[in-house]
Amino acid sequence: MPETPAFLDSARPPVPDLVVPRGITPFYLPLRPVRGRLIRLGPLAGALLTRHDNPEPVTRLTGEALALAAALASALKFRGSFSLQAKGDGPVSMLLADCTETGALRGYARADGDRLADLLAREPAPGADRLLGSGYLAFTVDQGPDQQRHQGIVAIEGDDLAGMALHYFRTSEQIGCMLRLACARTEAGWRAGALILEKIAGAGGIDPDLSEPAQEESWRTATALAATLRDEELLDEALPPDRLLWRLFGTEGVAADRARALSYGCRCSRARLAGILEGFPTDDLDHMTVRGDIVMTCEFCNYDFRFPRADVRGRNEGDAADGA
Repeated sequence: MPETPAFLDSARPPVPDLVVPRGITPFYLPLRPVRGRLIRLGPLAGALLTRHDNPEPVTRLTGEALALAAALASALKFRGSFSLQAKGDGPVSMLLADCTETGALRGYARADGDRLADLLAREPAPGADRLLGSGYLAFTVDQGPDQQRHQGIVAIEGDDLAGMALHYFRTSEQIGCMLRLACARTEAGWRAGALILEKIAGAGGIDPDLSEPAQEESWRTATALAATLRDEELLDEALPPDRLLWRLFGTEGVAADRARALSYGCRCSRARLAGILEGFPTDDLDHMTVRGDIVMTCEFCNYDFRFPRADVRGRNEGDAADGA
Protein backbone atom coordinates (compact mmCIF):
# COMPACT_ATOMS: atom_id res chain seq x y z
CA MET A 1 0.00 0.00 0.00
CA PRO A 2 1.47 3.41 -0.93
CA GLU A 3 2.35 5.85 1.82
CA THR A 4 -0.03 8.72 2.58
CA PRO A 5 1.04 11.82 0.62
CA ALA A 6 2.83 14.32 2.86
CA PHE A 7 0.21 17.02 2.32
CA LEU A 8 -2.50 14.67 3.65
CA ASP A 9 -0.50 13.13 6.50
CA SER A 10 -1.66 15.02 9.61
CA ALA A 11 -0.61 12.31 12.06
CA ARG A 12 1.60 13.32 14.98
CA PRO A 13 5.16 12.02 15.07
CA PRO A 14 5.98 9.28 17.61
CA VAL A 15 5.72 11.46 20.73
CA PRO A 16 4.00 10.72 24.08
CA ASP A 17 0.20 10.85 24.14
CA LEU A 18 0.19 12.07 27.72
CA VAL A 19 -2.46 13.91 29.77
CA VAL A 20 -2.16 15.07 33.39
CA PRO A 21 -5.80 15.36 34.55
CA ARG A 22 -5.09 17.68 37.51
CA GLY A 23 -2.32 19.77 36.01
CA ILE A 24 -4.01 23.06 36.95
CA THR A 25 -5.84 23.63 40.23
CA PRO A 26 -7.47 27.09 40.45
CA PHE A 27 -8.27 28.33 43.96
CA TYR A 28 -9.35 31.41 45.86
CA LEU A 29 -9.53 32.75 49.39
CA PRO A 30 -13.23 33.38 50.14
CA LEU A 31 -14.09 37.04 50.81
CA ARG A 32 -10.42 37.95 50.40
CA PRO A 33 -8.87 39.80 47.41
CA VAL A 34 -6.86 36.74 46.41
CA ARG A 35 -7.13 34.10 43.72
CA GLY A 36 -4.50 31.76 42.35
CA ARG A 37 -3.53 28.62 40.52
CA LEU A 38 -1.38 25.66 41.46
CA ILE A 39 0.39 24.10 38.47
CA ARG A 40 1.92 20.63 38.49
CA LEU A 41 3.18 19.13 35.26
CA GLY A 42 3.86 15.69 36.80
CA PRO A 43 5.25 13.19 34.26
CA LEU A 44 4.44 15.66 31.48
CA ALA A 45 7.53 17.64 32.52
CA GLY A 46 9.80 14.68 31.88
CA ALA A 47 8.10 13.87 28.57
CA LEU A 48 8.60 17.43 27.31
CA LEU A 49 12.02 18.17 28.72
CA THR A 50 13.77 14.95 27.73
CA ARG A 51 13.06 15.49 24.04
CA HIS A 52 16.21 17.64 24.09
CA ASP A 53 19.59 16.68 25.53
CA ASN A 54 20.30 19.98 27.31
CA PRO A 55 22.50 20.61 30.35
CA GLU A 56 20.57 20.65 33.62
CA PRO A 57 20.46 24.46 34.05
CA VAL A 58 18.87 24.84 30.60
CA THR A 59 16.45 21.99 31.24
CA ARG A 60 15.47 23.54 34.56
CA LEU A 61 14.87 26.93 32.93
CA THR A 62 12.74 25.33 30.20
CA GLY A 63 10.67 23.47 32.80
CA GLU A 64 10.02 26.69 34.68
CA ALA A 65 8.96 28.35 31.42
CA LEU A 66 6.48 25.54 30.74
CA ALA A 67 4.98 25.84 34.23
CA LEU A 68 4.78 29.62 33.86
CA ALA A 69 3.04 29.38 30.48
CA ALA A 70 0.43 27.05 31.96
CA ALA A 71 -0.06 29.32 34.99
CA LEU A 72 -0.63 32.43 32.88
CA ALA A 73 -2.66 30.82 30.09
CA SER A 74 -5.10 29.31 32.59
CA ALA A 75 -6.09 32.80 33.79
CA LEU A 76 -7.26 33.91 30.34
CA LYS A 77 -10.39 33.37 28.28
CA PHE A 78 -9.27 32.74 24.71
CA ARG A 79 -9.26 30.23 21.88
CA GLY A 80 -5.83 29.59 20.45
CA SER A 81 -2.46 29.72 22.16
CA PHE A 82 -0.72 31.75 24.82
CA SER A 83 3.05 31.94 24.57
CA LEU A 84 5.97 33.36 26.47
CA GLN A 85 9.18 34.11 24.65
CA ALA A 86 12.48 35.31 26.04
CA LYS A 87 15.17 36.44 23.61
CA GLY A 88 18.55 37.53 24.92
CA ASP A 89 22.22 37.89 24.10
CA GLY A 90 23.28 35.17 26.53
CA PRO A 91 24.17 31.53 25.80
CA VAL A 92 20.43 30.72 25.68
CA SER A 93 19.32 32.98 22.85
CA MET A 94 15.71 31.79 22.78
CA LEU A 95 13.32 30.40 25.38
CA LEU A 96 9.80 29.60 24.21
CA ALA A 97 6.81 27.92 25.82
CA ASP A 98 3.16 27.96 24.83
CA CYS A 99 -0.11 26.56 26.08
CA THR A 100 -3.49 26.33 24.33
CA GLU A 101 -6.88 26.98 25.89
CA THR A 102 -7.25 23.20 26.29
CA GLY A 103 -3.95 22.86 28.16
CA ALA A 104 -1.77 21.50 25.33
CA LEU A 105 1.74 22.47 26.37
CA ARG A 106 5.08 22.62 24.54
CA GLY A 107 8.38 24.48 24.73
CA TYR A 108 12.09 24.51 23.97
CA ALA A 109 15.30 26.46 24.56
CA ARG A 110 17.84 27.30 21.87
CA ALA A 111 21.42 27.54 23.12
CA ASP A 112 24.89 28.23 21.73
CA GLY A 113 26.82 25.10 22.71
CA ASP A 114 30.26 26.70 22.93
CA ARG A 115 29.14 29.75 24.89
CA LEU A 116 27.04 27.59 27.19
CA ALA A 117 29.93 25.21 27.87
CA ASP A 118 32.17 28.18 28.69
CA LEU A 119 29.60 29.57 31.14
CA LEU A 120 29.04 26.20 32.81
CA ALA A 121 32.80 25.72 33.23
CA ARG A 122 32.84 28.93 35.28
CA GLU A 123 29.40 28.62 36.90
CA PRO A 124 28.00 25.08 37.28
CA ALA A 125 24.51 26.35 38.18
CA PRO A 126 23.90 29.71 36.44
CA GLY A 127 20.58 31.46 36.92
CA ALA A 128 18.18 32.62 34.23
CA ASP A 129 19.82 36.05 34.12
CA ARG A 130 23.20 34.52 33.25
CA LEU A 131 21.71 32.09 30.72
CA LEU A 132 19.55 34.65 28.90
CA GLY A 133 21.59 37.82 29.26
CA SER A 134 20.06 41.12 28.16
CA GLY A 135 17.01 41.13 25.92
CA TYR A 136 13.23 41.07 26.15
CA LEU A 137 10.39 38.95 27.51
CA ALA A 138 7.16 38.79 25.49
CA PHE A 139 3.73 37.37 26.29
CA THR A 140 1.44 36.76 23.31
CA VAL A 141 -2.16 35.59 22.85
CA ASP A 142 -2.69 34.26 19.32
CA GLN A 143 -6.30 33.38 18.42
CA GLY A 144 -5.70 32.63 14.77
CA PRO A 145 -5.42 34.61 11.53
CA ASP A 146 -8.88 36.15 11.88
CA GLN A 147 -8.13 37.73 15.26
CA GLN A 148 -5.64 40.42 16.21
CA ARG A 149 -2.73 39.14 18.27
CA HIS A 150 -2.32 40.66 21.72
CA GLN A 151 1.26 41.05 22.89
CA GLY A 152 3.10 42.60 25.81
CA ILE A 153 6.87 43.09 25.79
CA VAL A 154 9.23 44.14 28.55
CA ALA A 155 13.00 44.20 28.99
CA ILE A 156 14.47 41.23 30.85
CA GLU A 157 14.93 42.29 34.48
CA GLY A 158 15.49 39.96 37.42
CA ASP A 159 17.69 37.13 38.62
CA ASP A 160 15.31 34.29 37.76
CA LEU A 161 12.37 33.64 35.44
CA ALA A 162 9.82 34.33 38.18
CA GLY A 163 11.42 37.72 38.85
CA MET A 164 11.40 38.52 35.13
CA ALA A 165 7.68 37.71 34.87
CA LEU A 166 6.90 39.78 37.98
CA HIS A 167 8.78 42.71 36.44
CA TYR A 168 6.41 42.46 33.48
CA PHE A 169 3.34 42.52 35.73
CA ARG A 170 4.63 45.48 37.71
CA THR A 171 5.42 47.56 34.64
CA SER A 172 2.82 46.43 32.10
CA GLU A 173 -0.22 45.00 33.87
CA GLN A 174 0.15 46.90 37.14
CA ILE A 175 -1.58 44.21 39.16
CA GLY A 176 -0.52 42.57 42.40
CA CYS A 177 1.05 39.19 41.72
CA MET A 178 3.13 36.61 43.59
CA LEU A 179 4.83 33.81 41.67
CA ARG A 180 6.82 30.73 42.59
CA LEU A 181 8.40 28.42 39.97
CA ALA A 182 10.25 25.15 40.46
CA CYS A 183 11.79 22.51 38.24
CA ALA A 184 14.09 19.70 39.33
CA ARG A 185 15.15 16.16 38.55
CA THR A 186 13.46 13.95 41.16
CA GLU A 187 13.49 10.20 41.79
CA ALA A 188 10.50 9.97 39.44
CA GLY A 189 12.22 12.05 36.74
CA TRP A 190 11.97 15.72 35.79
CA ARG A 191 9.11 17.58 37.46
CA ALA A 192 8.00 21.22 37.22
CA GLY A 193 5.38 23.35 38.90
CA ALA A 194 4.19 26.85 39.71
CA LEU A 195 2.16 28.69 42.31
CA ILE A 196 0.70 32.05 41.33
CA LEU A 197 -1.36 34.47 43.40
CA GLU A 198 -3.18 37.48 41.99
CA LYS A 199 -4.74 40.37 43.81
CA ILE A 200 -8.36 40.84 42.73
CA ALA A 201 -9.20 44.35 41.63
CA GLY A 202 -12.54 45.90 42.59
CA ALA A 203 -15.15 44.39 44.88
CA GLY A 204 -15.75 41.03 43.19
CA GLY A 205 -15.49 38.16 45.65
CA ILE A 206 -14.42 40.44 48.50
CA ASP A 207 -16.18 40.94 51.82
CA PRO A 208 -18.02 44.29 51.40
CA ASP A 209 -17.17 45.14 55.01
CA LEU A 210 -13.45 44.64 54.37
CA SER A 211 -11.80 48.06 54.28
CA GLU A 212 -9.02 48.93 51.84
CA PRO A 213 -6.33 48.65 54.56
CA ALA A 214 -7.79 45.29 55.59
CA GLN A 215 -7.70 44.12 51.97
CA GLU A 216 -4.04 45.09 51.74
CA GLU A 217 -3.34 43.21 54.95
CA SER A 218 -5.13 40.12 53.58
CA TRP A 219 -2.98 40.27 50.46
CA ARG A 220 0.21 40.59 52.50
CA THR A 221 -0.86 37.66 54.65
CA ALA A 222 -1.56 35.47 51.60
CA THR A 223 1.78 36.26 49.98
CA ALA A 224 3.60 35.62 53.26
CA LEU A 225 1.92 32.22 53.55
CA ALA A 226 2.73 31.40 49.92
CA ALA A 227 6.38 32.28 50.54
CA THR A 228 6.64 29.35 52.96
CA LEU A 229 6.18 26.90 50.07
CA ARG A 230 9.24 24.72 49.46
CA ASP A 231 10.22 23.40 46.04
CA GLU A 232 9.97 19.84 47.38
CA GLU A 233 6.32 20.41 48.31
CA LEU A 234 5.49 22.00 44.98
CA LEU A 235 6.94 19.04 43.07
CA ASP A 236 5.80 16.25 45.43
CA GLU A 237 3.15 14.21 43.57
CA ALA A 238 2.36 12.29 46.74
CA LEU A 239 1.03 15.52 48.24
CA PRO A 240 -2.41 16.14 46.63
CA PRO A 241 -3.11 19.70 45.43
CA ASP A 242 -6.01 20.21 47.85
CA ARG A 243 -3.88 19.15 50.80
CA LEU A 244 -1.00 21.39 49.76
CA LEU A 245 -3.30 24.39 49.37
CA TRP A 246 -4.82 23.73 52.80
CA ARG A 247 -1.34 23.42 54.27
CA LEU A 248 -0.47 26.84 52.89
CA PHE A 249 -3.73 28.78 53.26
CA GLY A 250 -5.90 26.77 55.67
CA THR A 251 -6.03 29.64 58.15
CA GLU A 252 -7.59 31.79 55.42
CA GLY A 253 -10.22 29.20 54.42
CA VAL A 254 -8.90 28.35 50.96
CA ALA A 255 -11.31 26.87 48.39
CA ALA A 256 -10.29 25.00 45.24
CA ASP A 257 -12.14 25.19 41.93
CA ARG A 258 -12.43 22.38 39.36
CA ALA A 259 -9.06 21.13 38.21
CA ARG A 260 -8.04 21.33 34.56
CA ALA A 261 -5.84 19.06 32.47
CA LEU A 262 -2.48 19.62 30.85
CA SER A 263 -1.25 17.53 27.93
CA TYR A 264 1.68 16.96 25.60
CA GLY A 265 0.98 19.66 23.06
CA CYS A 266 3.35 19.63 20.10
CA ARG A 267 1.24 20.37 17.01
CA CYS A 268 3.68 19.50 14.24
CA SER A 269 2.71 17.20 11.34
CA ARG A 270 3.99 16.22 7.92
CA ALA A 271 1.02 17.97 6.31
CA ARG A 272 1.81 21.30 7.99
CA LEU A 273 5.49 21.14 7.06
CA ALA A 274 4.78 19.97 3.52
CA GLY A 275 2.62 23.06 3.04
CA ILE A 276 5.48 25.25 4.21
CA LEU A 277 7.95 23.57 1.86
CA GLU A 278 5.71 23.99 -1.16
CA GLY A 279 5.81 27.75 -0.62
CA PHE A 280 9.57 27.82 -1.33
CA PRO A 281 11.03 28.44 -4.80
CA THR A 282 12.45 25.33 -6.43
CA ASP A 283 16.01 26.68 -6.27
CA ASP A 284 15.72 27.02 -2.49
CA LEU A 285 14.37 23.50 -2.21
CA ASP A 286 17.31 22.22 -4.22
CA HIS A 287 19.73 23.94 -1.83
CA MET A 288 17.94 22.36 1.16
CA THR A 289 18.31 18.86 -0.28
CA VAL A 290 20.91 16.55 1.23
CA ARG A 291 21.37 13.14 -0.39
CA GLY A 292 17.95 13.35 -2.02
CA ASP A 293 15.98 14.40 1.08
CA ILE A 294 14.86 17.64 2.67
CA VAL A 295 14.94 17.36 6.46
CA MET A 296 12.83 19.63 8.66
CA THR A 297 13.18 19.38 12.42
CA CYS A 298 10.42 20.37 14.83
CA GLU A 299 12.20 22.40 17.50
CA PHE A 300 9.55 21.56 20.08
CA CYS A 301 9.57 17.76 19.91
CA ASN A 302 13.01 17.47 18.27
CA TYR A 303 11.73 15.11 15.57
CA ASP A 304 13.16 15.01 12.05
CA PHE A 305 10.68 14.93 9.15
CA ARG A 306 12.21 13.67 5.90
CA PHE A 307 10.74 14.64 2.53
CA PRO A 308 12.13 13.12 -0.69
CA ARG A 309 12.98 16.07 -2.93
CA ALA A 310 11.21 14.40 -5.85
CA ASP A 311 7.93 14.51 -3.88
CA VAL A 312 8.05 18.24 -3.09
CA ARG A 313 6.73 20.63 -5.70
CA GLY A 314 8.11 24.14 -5.30
CA ARG A 315 6.36 27.43 -5.94
CA ASN A 316 7.84 27.99 -9.39
CA GLU A 317 6.73 24.53 -10.56
CA GLY A 318 3.23 25.25 -9.30
CA ASP A 319 3.07 28.59 -11.09
CA ALA A 320 4.18 26.96 -14.34
CA ALA A 321 1.57 24.23 -13.99
CA ASP A 322 -1.19 26.78 -13.34
CA GLY A 323 -0.27 28.73 -16.44
CA ALA A 324 -0.10 25.70 -18.72
